[in-house]
Amino acid sequence: MLNTGDLLPSFALKGVVSSDIKTAFTDITEKTYKNKWLVIFFWPKDFTFVCPTEIAEFGNLNQEFVDRDAQLLGVSTDSEFVHLAWKQQKDELRNLPFPMLSDLKRELSDAFGILDKNEGVAKRAVFIVDPQGVIRFTMVTDLKVGRNPREVLRVLDALQTDELCPCNWQKGEETLVVA
Repeated sequence: MLNTGDLLPSFALKGVVSSDIKTAFTDITEKTYKNKWLVIFFWPKDFTFVCPTEIAEFGNLNQEFVDRDAQLLGVSTDSEFVHLAWKQQKDELRNLPFPMLSDLKRELSDAFGILDKNEGVAKRAVFIVDPQGVIRFTMVTDLKVGRNPREVLRVLDALQTDELCPCNWQKGEETLVVA
């Protein structure tokens, strides 16, 4: 699995950016959001139970990520057509403000090293990548356990200080000073 300090792998994936079939699809690469922080999160499958709770919460927090010059990218191994159908059928996903990327060939999931060997789908993983393309944070959970998008936002805040941040540090609090 790729880890902190590793470089973001190259990718070219189809993204779903709206619920309207006429404007739904766009091509997205690792260069699409050049010079931005990226928060790339993977989920196992569309039309499941835990995944929409996480995806919707990332959507609810999208503006806070944007305010920090970060772009959210959601990814699963489902096709762009499955993503679109799910967006159209699930109220909390219909107006997601970030792309849902299709990793149908499993190339990005494989490059990150997060393909589940038993299920053949992406593990529930999140990566924060800095504007230079360096992975600065990784987290992978069991397929059954949802993540906390607010914690991802807190970690992004801490990384953007470029300072030492103690346990449970929150934006606006003092960082650690080495004497």
